[in-house]
Amino acid sequence: MFREMRRKRQQLSQAECAEIFERGTSGVLALCGDEGYPYAVPISYFYEDGKIYFHSAKSGHKIDAVKREEKASFCVIDQDRIIPEEYTTYFRSAIAFGRIRILEKDEEKRGAIEKLAVKYAPEESDESRSRAIEREWKPLCMLEMKVEHMTGKEAIELVRN
Repeated sequence: MFREMRRKRQQLSQAECAEIFERGTSGVLALCGDEGYPYAVPISYFYEDGKIYFHSAKSGHKIDAVKREEKASFCVIDQDRIIPEEYTTYFRSAIAFGRIRILEKDEEKRGAIEKLAVKYAPEESDESRSRAIEREWKPLCMLEMKVEHMTGKEAIELVRN
């Protein structure tokens, strides 16, 4: 169902892809947007156990797209070092394909937003994070993407080193 990578020597292992998703801080979520146009949006996230979680408002382009089509992809760039003298970049990235859903149950939503808050504000106290979550709770929506396939690639120069 998913295409094989053409340049197999540059392909990352599943474990390396998971590491990219675990350490990344932002990526691009791609959905089927209005009128069949792709809709790709930069977004923060957290990855855990083969699932990627995102925050959102309860309405807007992203939510409309998720309600219309559950299939999505998400890309994270781990490295992109420009090498001017070679007219290239030494890159490493991973992409996940899966199905996305809106978390409906409050306990699922709360668990997901707490983990997202810990990722982005690890030094804050539980009490401080909880207050911040409570302030934003009513307009908050959480999304979960179950990864069906992931692949990653790095520059051939990184493979050689």
